[in-house]
Parts: sequence; C-alpha cells; structure tokens
Amino acid sequence: MHQQKIILASRSPRRVELLAQLGVQCEIVPADIDESSLPGEDPAQYVLRLAQEKALAVAAVHGQRGLSILAADTTVALGQDILGKPADAGEAMAMLSRLSGSLHVVHTAVAVYQAGQVRCLLNTTEVEMMQVPQVVLQDYIASGEPMDKAGAYGIQGRAGAWIKRIDGSYSGVMGLPLHETAQLLHAW
Repeated sequence: MHQQKIILASRSPRRVELLAQLGVQCEIVPADIDESSLPGEDPAQYVLRLAQEKALAVAAVHGQRGLSILAADTTVALGQDILGKPADAGEAMAMLSRLSGSLHVVHTAVAVYQAGQVRCLLNTTEVEMMQVPQVVLQDYIASGEPMDKAGAYGIQGRAGAWIKRIDGSYSGVMGLPLHETAQLLHAW
C-alpha cells in the first residue's frame, strides 16, 4: 500500500499503530456518538452500525476535506451478549469472570467514508481463553489495562498469555483487522 493520509475517527493508539503497518498516516478526530445497543440488536449488526455512525459523524464535520475517514468498532460477544468497555473495576471483573474459560467471539467492523459514501466490512474471530484465577484477574484489573478495551482485555497486553487459541484475525481482536482495512482503503 502506498503512503497515504486519512482521518481516523478513534482515539485508539492500537489503531494508529496498526494503520502505520499499512503505511497509512492518520489525523485523529474521535467520533462522539451514542454507543448504546438497540433492543434485540445482534453483536455483529451492532459493530457495523457503530462503525458506520462514527464515520458519518466525523464526515459531517470533516468530509469536505477530501480525506478518507476510517472508523472502527470492536465488541466481544458471549452468545448474543455484547461486552463493551467496562465502566469500572466491578464491571471489568464481571466481564473477565465470564470470559475466563470460555470460547467467545470478537467482532470488529471497519467503515471508510469517501466522497459521500460509506463502505463497511466485518471481521469475526473466535477466541478461546483459559480459566484464569480470580487473583490474577484482580491484579490485571488493578493495573488499569482492561479499562478502555472491549470485553475488558487486550490480546496485545498481559491478557494475551491467557489466550489458548484464536480462529481469525489477531489484528481484528486488537481493534482493526488489517486485511479488511487494506481492502477498504484500496477500494478507493
């Protein structure tokens, strides 16, 4: 991919790092939208909707600049339950306790806005987490690491040691699937 610059509708340093792997520089312009799920909304539909809404929210202010706007959203799902970012340590413990010893799904949607159009792609990855002792979870939560991450863990951090296997995209679990992102950026 040739060097290009886009607007990233996110504050995520992980997404900035992943875009740099593709040779993409970005200007950070976080989207301010309501991230509540809708009644009966499937986790995959939820992330697709949020990624598109983030791209459109930033496009409403910066769309005339001619730069592509990339937005993404990631969620962890246990069945139809959406596990977003924890609000506090108690919520982080509840999420991690549910994920410990489980097979769960991480959905990441990527949306790119350009010239009045939004295109979206979805990445879905199965993740198997080992049974993690409560004392280890407590120590992890005390580190502060899980507080800004869907499902209260980051595969690229300390919690990566708990992951027995993944079936899908490692970068998707981090928050920006490189394959899908490159496809969308190349499409323009």
